[in-house]
Amino acid sequence: MSDYQHIRVEPISTALGAVIHGIDCRSDLPNSVVDEIRKAWLEHLVVFFQGQDLEPGEQLAFARRFGLPVKYPMLEGLSEFPEVVRVVKLSHEKNNFGGIWHSDTTYLEQPPIGALLLAREVPEVGGDTLFANMYLAYETLSTGLKNMLGRLIVVQSSAKAGASRSREDRLSDVSAVAEQVLEAEHPVVQTHPETGRKTLFVNYGHSIRFKNMTEAESKPLLDYLFAHQTRSEFTCRFQWAAGSMAMWDNRCTQHNPINDYHGFKRVMHRISIN
Repeated sequence: MSDYQHIRVEPISTALGAVIHGIDCRSDLPNSVVDEIRKAWLEHLVVFFQGQDLEPGEQLAFARRFGLPVKYPMLEGLSEFPEVVRVVKLSHEKNNFGGIWHSDTTYLEQPPIGALLLAREVPEVGGDTLFANMYLAYETLSTGLKNMLGRLIVVQSSAKAGASRSREDRLSDVSAVAEQVLEAEHPVVQTHPETGRKTLFVNYGHSIRFKNMTEAESKPLLDYLFAHQTRSEFTCRFQWAAGSMAMWDNRCTQHNPINDYHGFKRVMHRISIN
């Protein structure tokens, strides 16, 4: 593990994920501390901060130290802070937003490089989030499959059934904008621009087929990759508390918020960064 001078980094699994201690995300952090947080983020793919009582403006200010906050497609943000989206599941609702394995908004031509999710209100039980390492997902494939995938382009869509269902409750809210279908094409194998490592860039939430292939032709290989990339040894699991904040690298991770808290309310504030 890397040495850090200004922060304490506690890994939560060998695959990915670490808690960063000793940081008040509201404060005006010196560049040396921000650099170490970014180093830990790139090393562990998703990092967590505990006990952060951040107002939306404070969360935005922290996010700006790591990227440019951008609006989330199809959902309205807070009126004063449009880049901050309330991710809510009410006690009577059955669907949770994004409640499948996915990388964020890969149906955009330029998906966000990362996201910050802050827990404002958590259920008494349940509501953990799983994260998966897409470097490991790629590196553990056979040489033959790596070579084949390296030549393929994947079509990503916002209208894939599982992802669409997970948005139903939020799109029925008065704060939601009209549903629209967004599609983009991306190489199946990508090289992370900061680490130089190759990553597998398909996901169950949005990948519908390979370019120049039908959905039926694409399905067997996609189904294999979806199962492979979320193997338990590639994952970590995070248990939220009010004031917990996660920051993940969308270029090399997937996540799955577990929908196991029916009857309870859960409120999160989310920011995407480019």
